[in-house]
This record gives sequence, C-alpha cells and structure tokens, in this order.
Amino acid sequence: MDKTIGDLADAVARIGDDATVMIGGFGGAGSPIELIHALIDRFRATGCPKNLTIVNNNAGNGHVGLAALIEHGMVRKLICSFPRSSDPRVFTEKYLAGEIELELVPQGTLAERIRAGGAGIPAFYTPTAFGTDLAKGKAITEFDGRPYVQENWLKADFGLVKAHVGDRHGNLTYSKAARNFNPLMCMAAATTIVQVSHIVEPGDIDPEHVVTPGIFVQGLVEVSNPQQEEVLNRAGAHYP
Repeated sequence: MDKTIGDLADAVARIGDDATVMIGGFGGAGSPIELIHALIDRFRATGCPKNLTIVNNNAGNGHVGLAALIEHGMVRKLICSFPRSSDPRVFTEKYLAGEIELELVPQGTLAERIRAGGAGIPAFYTPTAFGTDLAKGKAITEFDGRPYVQENWLKADFGLVKAHVGDRHGNLTYSKAARNFNPLMCMAAATTIVQVSHIVEPGDIDPEHVVTPGIFVQGLVEVSNPQQEEVLNRAGAHYP
C-alpha cells in the first residue's frame, strides 16, 4: 500500500478540534517543524483545529514549531517533561494567564507511558515521583518493600513525527538523536503522519535497518530540506 501524501496541507487535513496529538522531538532534534507549521496554516485559514491536547517532551522554544502552535491559541493542554527550556516565553505567558493546562510528567515516565500505549499496556508502576505532588491522587503499591506509583498509558488520536528515510509502505529510519520519542509515538497514535527527508521504494531500506515498521504509519510526506528549530530561533524567526 502506497502511504505517500502529496503535500503538507493534505497530511494534516484530518486533524480536528479536541484531538490529542503526539509531536515527536527532543527540543529541535526530530521535531516535525513543517508538519506543525502546516497545522498552523490550516488553523489560520479555517479556525480548525483548536482545543488540542499536545504530548511532547518540552513546551517549545521561541516563536516557531510547537511554541508557535501554542502562541496561536490552538492548544488547550500540554503533557510534557520540560516546560522550561531555553526560550519558553510563549508557554510561560499562556500558563501564567491561565490559558493552557499543564500535565507535568517525568521524562522516563513520559516515554514509558507512550510505550505502554503503543504496546497495549493500560498501566505500570514506577518509583519515580513517589512522595511528590506528581503522585497525588495516583494509586500507590508496595513491591519488595518499596512504594511504586501507578502510571497510566498515553495514547493519541494523531502522531506528528519526523524521520530521515521512509519507503512508500511507511517503513522508517531516523537520523541519530532525532530518533528520540518518534518511534514510540508512531506506535501510540491511532493515525501517524510522518515527514521524511527522503521517500524511497519498498525494498530500498535494508529490513535490518528499519526502526519503525510501516504498520504503525498511516501517511508520509517528503520534506527534502527540513528546517531546524534552533537555526530558526537564532535568526529570530516567527511563524508565520
């Protein structure tokens, strides 16, 4: 099955109001900037989507990518590990004004909640966050004399992911640290949309090198020269 999509606008066309969207990346590494900006373009043209719940490692930087998505008022809730990064002014202002909700999750727990969602595991236990505000209201169980916090899986309606190479069947490889949360999010999202630097034919990727099998990908679009968040921010870019 050919899963390629002709352009970025078509790639994000199915994302509607109130959706939960996982966005890959660790800071700028592996962040699908072009897909995020296409979503902003759609909102500016149609007023949709809005009231999104976003799952990401951080809260965006500057005025591009995830930060721009938040700045345009499209995000109702953010689930992340690091709301304070190098230039989080957009999120900080929205949060202090009561315009966005934050669910703070320790980074390892965030990764495991996403992995559990993709693996069909409703909950798991971790000692992380025990005795802190992050554990309030959660079930606590003791194993071998040590208390553990029950954490629930994380799943999403959509995943926006950046990969390096993908074939037309959706099999993916990643570039070094840009891999980060992206493979987990492919598994945990009901519909995964991927931007890749290169689309190749089925069989061109050595099966031993496939990181994300195509069964977890519903669509991919080629972005041959993807932008990098840090470069845009150093140039003082604002999107749009």
